[in-house]
Formats: sequence, structure tokens, C-alpha cells
Amino acid sequence: MSLPYRDALEGISPYVPGKPISDVQRELGLIEVIKLASNENPFGCSGNVEKVLKDALSDIPLYPDGNATVLREKLAEKFGLKPEQFVFGAGSNEIITFIAQIFLNPGDESIYADPSFTWYYTAVKMSGAKPVAIPLKDYTHDLDAMKNAISDKTKIIWICNPNNPTGTIITAQQLNDFLSSVPKNIVIVLDEAYYEYATGENYPETVPLLEKYPNLIILRTFSKAYGLASLRVGYGMASSEIVSYLNRIRPPFNVNTLAQMAAVAALDDQDFVNNTVNETKKGLNFLYSAFDRLNLRYVKSYTNFVWVETRLASTELFNKLLHKGVIIRPFMGNWVRITVGTQEQNNRLITALEEVL
Repeated sequence: MSLPYRDALEGISPYVPGKPISDVQRELGLIEVIKLASNENPFGCSGNVEKVLKDALSDIPLYPDGNATVLREKLAEKFGLKPEQFVFGAGSNEIITFIAQIFLNPGDESIYADPSFTWYYTAVKMSGAKPVAIPLKDYTHDLDAMKNAISDKTKIIWICNPNNPTGTIITAQQLNDFLSSVPKNIVIVLDEAYYEYATGENYPETVPLLEKYPNLIILRTFSKAYGLASLRVGYGMASSEIVSYLNRIRPPFNVNTLAQMAAVAALDDQDFVNNTVNETKKGLNFLYSAFDRLNLRYVKSYTNFVWVETRLASTELFNKLLHKGVIIRPFMGNWVRITVGTQEQNNRLITALEEVL
């Protein structure tokens, strides 16, 4: 029997998440396993979150607030925007899907960097549009090449800043120059999942740009620095007009009650976020020193992970480390992505790397 699967599915592979600790323990008979593959927060989440989740259990039989009112108002106050300028998703990847659905028709084109977050490709393909991949230059977005790839069919440009998996940024000046040169009828999506780790130096503060560029959408998440990955809370900031269209296709109650309450509580504990960022920077410096000693090439990161090249194929290194109870993320060729862990986890990673290499 032949079923009518959409042609757009051709070329799309299922998203492969980082291997769970429990699977490795069961498959390899290991007791102690550390996971440095999915850029989760090794320092947990705010104590405020743990308390509010216990108090929220009585609300489980009830539907969530479909408007995410409290969280919406909290973020509006934090960023100086109107409440109607926010859209929420079960992770920012869900909002990426919404964006592709409201702007792309079959035959349209959408530009993104490669390698970058893989969900851009999937969302574009499933909308029937053509993904246009532009290779990175010096491990970051080649904005000139992206601009040159614009055609009358281009509807969306995706910019992952900092970029996943390389951890690099485009600077405030580079972004301003790019935004001013792109036609105003093309939507530009700035995916800032690692915003909290990157702020400072030359990293752009993009919220003030929303007023000048009504074609701009900014995406952020509570999964990384806030440590709420399992609860799936992402949010987008854009013009009220764009958000109104996104809400037309957003499923009702897509962000659950516990997730909303946890996000509100997390916002009240910026000390936790600051500590996470500071400890992550210490961890990065420790890893850089170890990689230098091991003569490994790596890219300086503005995130909680680092892009590293070794002398082994990435899948081979992944499997060798797996048997030592360390989970990393293999990518192309000899390149792997490694999440910064606690100091104890970082020590264990380096010990395992030394043994394997």
C-alpha cells in the first residue's frame, strides 16, 4: 500500500538528540556517565524554580493559561516591549516552525548558514520552500555571501547568533550593516538561544532594533542558561503584527503551566544566571588550556559549548569516549561539539580525551 506522504519529506532526517545517560548506562553497563552533548546547564536551575513547581502541582488537572499572561508581562517589563510583542513556544524550535509556516509558500527560498541549527532546514522544507545553505566563513556567518544569495524568491534569512555548533558571533557592527542592506520585505530571524552567555564585548543588543526593523524576529529560550531544558519554554520578540500572525497557527496551550511558572520564577533569580555564565567562562578557559596541551584545534566560544577538531573521526571519538562514560556530540569530519560541564565533569572529560588520543 502506498500512502500519500508529502514530497517535502524527501531529504529530511529525524532530529537526533544527544544520547541519554540512562541509555549509555544500560547499554554499556556503566554506573557513572556524564553528558556533555546537548548544551544543558550542568549547574541545574534556580532554587526558585524547584519551590514553585512543588506549589504548582495542584494546577495539573487544569489547562494552562494559553496567553502565558504572567510570563508575557514579566518579559515585557524586562525588555521594555509591549506584551503583545511576545510569542511563546515549546522551545524556540517550535516558534521556528511557526515562522516558516506563516511566511513561506512552495517555491519560496530561505537562507541560512551551514553548519548551523538543523531545524531551519527542516522547517523550511516542510513549508514546501527551498532551503539555501551558505557555508560558514572562519567558522561564522558569511554575511556578504548570504546577502549575495538573496533573490526575488527569498522570504526568510536565519541567523544563529551565537552560532550552534561553532560558538561564534557576528558583531553589533556587522549585524547593523547587514540589516540596513537587506530588503525590508525579507524576514530576518535572529536565533539567540545562547544570548545570556554572549552578552558584552561586541555582541549586539538586538531588542532596541525591533523598532527600526519591523521585519526582525528575535528568538530566545529558557533551556540554556536558565536550566529549564526539559520544560520547553522558548519565546520570540517581534512586531505586534508578526506576533498576531504567529498566534493564528500556534496550538492552544502549547506551553504548559509548570513551564510558565518555572520561567517566571527563573527570571526572578538573575544571580543564578550570572553564576552559571561566570562558571561556564571558567570552564571554557580550563578546556582551552587542556586543548592547547593536547594540540587540538578549537574555536573560541561565546556559548556553553566548544567546537573542537581532533585526529579521530568524530563518530570514532564519540564511541571511544562513550565507553568511558562521557557523552559528546559528533559532527562532520573530525569536528565534535562539547558542552562545558562542572569542573569535575571537565576534569573527567580531559582525562578520557588524554587516554583516547
